[in-house]
Amino acid sequence: MEYVTLNNGVKMPILGYGVYQVTPEECERCVLDAIQTGYRLIDTAQAYYNEEGVGAAISKCGVPREELFLTTKIWISNAGYEKAKASIDESLRKLKTDYIDLMLIHQPIGDYYGTYRAMEEAYAAGKLRAIGVSNFYPDRFVDLSNFVKVQPAVNQVETHPFQQQKLARKYMEKYGTQIESWGPFAEGRKEIFHNPTIQAVGEKYGKTVAQTILRFLIQSGVVVIPKSTHKERMAENFNVFDFALSEEDMHTMQALDESESAFFSHYDPETVEFLVSFGK
Repeated sequence: MEYVTLNNGVKMPILGYGVYQVTPEECERCVLDAIQTGYRLIDTAQAYYNEEGVGAAISKCGVPREELFLTTKIWISNAGYEKAKASIDESLRKLKTDYIDLMLIHQPIGDYYGTYRAMEEAYAAGKLRAIGVSNFYPDRFVDLSNFVKVQPAVNQVETHPFQQQKLARKYMEKYGTQIESWGPFAEGRKEIFHNPTIQAVGEKYGKTVAQTILRFLIQSGVVVIPKSTHKERMAENFNVFDFALSEEDMHTMQALDESESAFFSHYDPETVEFLVSFGK
């Protein structure tokens, strides 16, 4: 496993297992499979409604807690200091742990300044080893970064070959924040698994499209958290440390960037109205 060192010195695996859209019923089994495969970073969220499954798995897996890296996120309905503070304790209870390695604000919606103050307090108390944000575009990321005591350690944003977040990364690097990808495969959109350019690069190394994408992102310094409910696919996604893309192939992959979301935009008022509805 390769690691990145966050701005507070905490080491974070560069490859993890995400449980977005993993049902509560399946989550425990999937996380146990992922840990048995070798994953040590597990990424969940309050909004996924499967923190209990993650907690059950880590309590049964036999791997010492200090070898695992758990991430969860505070949802919009828990925005604001008081609600966020209570939700942190609730996530700790559901995850069956005394501390969470990384807590993120899931969306830049509602009183996220109050949420961040609650996270800073929990960080100072040792409940959280690192804190950060998710889905913060450069404008809101820069604003928040200039008015908090603890600089965000991570910003988890949509990142894949078609959206490489080049502008956002410029500002994350300026403020010492690690980029983390959600949706490294763009959830299959834009025919990504049949893209001839990615296929051609992967064939040079005897690797699948998925492995080629993960290797590209990892070599770009991006933390990735691919999700699968199938153990054989988990193993495939994990098997990306035995090869490296050449400089030429990195440039080929970089040229795929379209610099726009394959999903939605926080600059779209209707998207914001939809997200705001979760906080009411």
